[in-house]
Amino acid sequence: MKAVRELELLAPARDAATAIAAIDHGADAVYIGAAHHGARSAAGNSIEDIRRVTEYAHRYRAKVYVTLNTLVYDDEIAEVERLVGELYRAEVDALIVQDLSLLKMSIPPIALHASTQCDIRTPEKARFLEKAGFKQLVLARELTLDEIRAIREVTTVPLEGFVHGALCVSYSGNCQASFALTGRSANRGECAQICRYSYDLIDGDGREVLRGKHLLSLKDMNRIASLSTLIDAGVSSFKIEGRLKDTAYVKTVTAAYRQALDRIIEASDGRLCRSSIGKTEFTFTPRLEAAFNRGCTDYFLSDRRPQAKMASMESPKSIGEEIGSVSRVEGRKLLLRTDVKLNNGDGLTFYGTDGKLTGFRVNRADGANVYLSSPVEIRPGTRLYRNYDSDYEVRMAKPTASRGIEVNMALRTVAANRIALDMTPVEIPSLTATATAECEFAEAEQPQAARRAAALSKLGDTPYCVGQIDDKIGDRFVPASVVTRLRRDAVAALDRAIRLTHPFAYSRPESVTPELWTDTLTYSDNIANSLAGQYVREAGAKSVSPALEVRGCLDRPQRVMRTRYCLRRELGCCLRTPDGKRLKGPLTLRSGNACLDVEFDCKECEMSVYLARNKK
Repeated sequence: MKAVRELELLAPARDAATAIAAIDHGADAVYIGAAHHGARSAAGNSIEDIRRVTEYAHRYRAKVYVTLNTLVYDDEIAEVERLVGELYRAEVDALIVQDLSLLKMSIPPIALHASTQCDIRTPEKARFLEKAGFKQLVLARELTLDEIRAIREVTTVPLEGFVHGALCVSYSGNCQASFALTGRSANRGECAQICRYSYDLIDGDGREVLRGKHLLSLKDMNRIASLSTLIDAGVSSFKIEGRLKDTAYVKTVTAAYRQALDRIIEASDGRLCRSSIGKTEFTFTPRLEAAFNRGCTDYFLSDRRPQAKMASMESPKSIGEEIGSVSRVEGRKLLLRTDVKLNNGDGLTFYGTDGKLTGFRVNRADGANVYLSSPVEIRPGTRLYRNYDSDYEVRMAKPTASRGIEVNMALRTVAANRIALDMTPVEIPSLTATATAECEFAEAEQPQAARRAAALSKLGDTPYCVGQIDDKIGDRFVPASVVTRLRRDAVAALDRAIRLTHPFAYSRPESVTPELWTDTLTYSDNIANSLAGQYVREAGAKSVSPALEVRGCLDRPQRVMRTRYCLRRELGCCLRTPDGKRLKGPLTLRSGNACLDVEFDCKECEMSVYLARNKK
């Protein structure tokens, strides 16, 4: 009989409150940053807060992954080792890491996951990381289904893939643009988001072809319609991006993907299951269009050379859902063509005549009429979008979900004057907690089962909800106080049992260093300390160049990005087509004093971005 395959919905958390909300809304795991060395320096958390998250998550057999996915310098190794020890004692399930030095550090036997910052996009790299001891691999966002299948064929550990949220234009971990232009390293959690800047595009003749466009700013990923194909390709952990997003965003997106995955699991005839326990009940209908988004793309999932647009060139901000258009403008009053109910305080956006995204707040809404606090320069016929639904946000600020573990109960006698209550989670039938109490029985004048069932069902603020109750006491009288005490003791015993049997993946790096996927490592392989350097040399590296952050000097030309996103293809000027002649190269991007040269590798269908040789 084929083993049941576990699927994991992995949600982001900027803090403990968001992590707990994600679990309540159906996450099987959450990832959260520690106090330092996470890839989002603005989303750090104390050990105490992380411990609070693990205690809550483990009630549902949900997992907590902590991000330590930045480069580590030599003088920080001891500090990182201490942090890992503290996280181990806080009972986190795994660390998401980039720096290979953790394979050589003196750390407890905690599972390591290879971050997307490791730039995992070939079977050779994935096989190396698994043999090195990583227990889960976070794949590059750019991979096609065929490329995911190829990696699945040579690996056995779970594969984790992003399904929703913001996209980096460069291969993750292989972007030095922020460090090169601002001194803030993306590989150190301080990305300045160079890809969200507005640029002027300069052609080979020095002409300004485009002005003030966000030429490297991608739309947000949305793969909710592709979950089944991702499962078939080998992905088992579905990751939502957003450790800087607010709780309302995390609630909405987690709930939407929870419902979508549950439908797939239900239709799988038992072949698929969740990796955690507990059923979530929602008090709202999740609307992905109401969550922050710059427009949506499934990126390269189905096509290595997609024709669909994937950039959001007019603005890096949230566009929102399209709601209709402007019919008439009367000063501070707009008459709209829309079927959407608008609310006081809604935020609306539109593209002005200059092509820029402009926003305004609705002061008062009356059907299709909206009244503004000040006039807006907008023309009849302009398409309108809503990027802030005030009514939805108010609802999301309240409790919007509850998660319950269904338990079956059995009430029985164990001696002439002793009674027992067994409590068994429906999803963990092998685990039973038992509480006993003394009881002097007396014959009852009326049936007692309904009264006892009502007392046993009062599970209050526990994570449990009642399934079946098997009352074998008969019509003998049992004091309500005894039943209540049994219920409380059984709940406490089950809490302890679930916690003590939590399936930790204790792990140490492999004792034998596997063969490296290449024998030449460049600055883009991010070797930033002596331990990482020692590891790759033992793995067969003949040449190792240090990370740009360690080297500290920048050469011109210096490649600072490598990406599958192609600006020429996005602009309809692919060099593989006759239209490529419409845009004469070489091309340069200019933003203020920053200048970047763009080169195209048509054989690989990739684009490279360099520090400009000469400012134009």
